[in-house]
Amino acid sequence: MLYALSDPTRLGIVKGLAERGDQPCGPFCVGTAKSTLSHHFKVLRESGIIQMRPEGTSYINSLRRADLDARFPGLLQAILCAVE
Repeated sequence: MLYALSDPTRLGIVKGLAERGDQPCGPFCVGTAKSTLSHHFKVLRESGIIQMRPEGTSYINSLRRADLDARFPGLLQAILCAVE
């Protein structure tokens, strides 16, 4: 989990999901190649930080806050507060 959050791009994705809620990948594409962004989402998904669910022709990303807080109480909030 800490490795996944060590990258500024991935940390920005997590911060965006925490602030704005569930979103498709589109809003995160500004200034980043799609292939690079796909890699970042894959790392976040495989580390258990986000989950993706299909909705129509796209996927909606959501932060697994309850799961993370149950396993690592307060860690995600501490990391997000340190970013601000």
